[in-house]
Amino acid sequence: MIVVGLTGSIGMGKSTTAGLFAEEGAAVFDADAAVAELYGPGGAAVAPIAESFPGCADPETGVDRTALSAALQKDATLFERLEHIVHPLVARSRADFFARAKAEGCSIVVLDVPLLFETGQADQVDAVVVVSAPEAVQRQRVLARPGMTEAKLDAILARQTPDSEKRARADFVIDTGSGIEAARDQVRAVIAALKERDA
Repeated sequence: MIVVGLTGSIGMGKSTTAGLFAEEGAAVFDADAAVAELYGPGGAAVAPIAESFPGCADPETGVDRTALSAALQKDATLFERLEHIVHPLVARSRADFFARAKAEGCSIVVLDVPLLFETGQADQVDAVVVVSAPEAVQRQRVLARPGMTEAKLDAILARQTPDSEKRARADFVIDTGSGIEAARDQVRAVIAALKERDA
């Protein structure tokens, strides 16, 4: 199995690109979706978050992301505490995903991980694919999201590895600034290159 790490800053089109890989037959592990499951009612992260972040989680309704976000904004040191809870649980979900993909005979698996470089996971994959777009396109996409502001976007970007650095460290870059069909062609080219390299 070829393991691909797919990453990109907010608003670059990473989720759409992950969908394009899935359409081409790759098995895709979505870290954000795994976290959403862990945060949902009965999710494995709910009890430890409720204990560490009072008022931010409830067994019936799951994690209150708004309350948790507010707590993290008040004290940035709490991010580390949250990561100690969430990262091992996501790692367990990822291990289960790998086992299923292997059993199903998948040749390419894609790990859709927003913070691939920041969490040191780039060293654990066979190839890194960075999804990128011009900065103006990125800002336009993100600021169109409900509740998003310039200040929130700047705070998010400050915690992420800069796009220029991600592109420099990538094995492949997919530019989503020219529309979905252009991105689809790039995804197909990446898959062909990976299979050739692995042959």
